[in-house]
Amino acid sequence: MKNTCIKAQEFFNKKLFAMLDKKLHLSTLRAPKFLPFLKQIIFLKKMTIEMTLSIIKPDATDRNLTGKINAKFEEAGLKIVAQKRMQLSDAMAGEFYSVHKARPFYNDLVKFMTSGPVVVQVLKGENAVLKNREIMGATNPANADAGTIRKEFALSIEANSVHGSDSLENAQNEIAYFFAGYEIIA
Repeated sequence: MKNTCIKAQEFFNKKLFAMLDKKLHLSTLRAPKFLPFLKQIIFLKKMTIEMTLSIIKPDATDRNLTGKINAKFEEAGLKIVAQKRMQLSDAMAGEFYSVHKARPFYNDLVKFMTSGPVVVQVLKGENAVLKNREIMGATNPANADAGTIRKEFALSIEANSVHGSDSLENAQNEIAYFFAGYEIIA
């Protein structure tokens, strides 16, 4: 159900732009009055409005950094369209990070993510997945650029204050893990 809403929106957008392309192509051949409309549609097609998942991790919530971290997202043009403060259980964290199950840090990651409350949220904006990753900075705070969340707030490579989806496909799956479609006020 959750993925259906996202997929329906993507389908609608593709169909809408396909219909507009056909009409515009036929209409604009010799009709300069449609040129501003065409430019607007081309601009809209270049903008990719996306949603991505962000988690403010226990090390950051423990230090009351939620507001400062969210200010960075908002200053960069991302909008928070859903948000929950919650305590992850071992089962929830284990399932969410199951992609890392075979890796040596998996158990420590699950233990850390259940050590205190987290804030899970959906960010929306132009190229939100990439923009969120840029704002977060490198996973290892020692390698993060100045001004990024991890450079400013992370305590270590594990306690690095934030999680963010690494692709649009993962963003859709991660959002659906924590939020029902009706909880996202886009």
